[in-house]
Amino acid sequence: MERTAEASTLRMSGAWDVGLGGLDEDAFLQCCELFLQHARSLDDGWSWGRLNGSDEGFLKKTVLVTGKINTEAPDGTSRPAEDLDMLGEDVQDGGPDDAEGTPAPPSAAAVIRYEYHVLYSRSFQTPTLYFRASTLDGRSLSLEEIWDGVHSNYRQRLLHAPWDSITQQEHPLLGQPFFVLHPCRTQQFMSPVLEAARNQNRSLNYIVSWLSTVGPAVGLHIPLSYATASSEPSGLDPD
Repeated sequence: MERTAEASTLRMSGAWDVGLGGLDEDAFLQCCELFLQHARSLDDGWSWGRLNGSDEGFLKKTVLVTGKINTEAPDGTSRPAEDLDMLGEDVQDGGPDDAEGTPAPPSAAAVIRYEYHVLYSRSFQTPTLYFRASTLDGRSLSLEEIWDGVHSNYRQRLLHAPWDSITQQEHPLLGQPFFVLHPCRTQQFMSPVLEAARNQNRSLNYIVSWLSTVGPAVGLHIPLSYATASSEPSGLDPD
């Protein structure tokens, strides 16, 4: 699906509700086009995913990061060393974020594959970040391991209401289990961002501002240049 709206058109058209902090689906797609255009110029790994026979799609990106995984199998035994994708031997178990007096499960440094998807939520009228993570041997990380990977700067804020933040749900287009940063609070924190942009009469890409806020909580970082990029979108081409 191709659209030709410019960033300034998005700003002035009222495609998002400044008071509520949401946006409509057309504005979501336009913001995605602008986002992808800049991503391609950076070779930043983002692309547009689309199901065969469907007009619906989503932004997607896969990255490899170094993280901690639980080395204890569900039956209480240790996982085989060849399944850990070890990066080094100088790794400490636990850390300052472990609860006092609670022994941390055995852990090790490993390469973790994160797959991020940005979809539109019609219920909340906002973008939603879905993601899943696995070791290179294909083992999916548990919700506990996902929480262990959340940086301490974000963890306490998210843990204040964990069921309103990171949960596990079925991907609405793929029908597969994914983790999701629940969008119930998106309009709340985006509303002042949109209000400030309107008062300053400046362009703003909703996807960039939103993803720059929520992405770092789960290891997804957006280069600063996305915030300053403003150009006419190209089409959303399926892989």
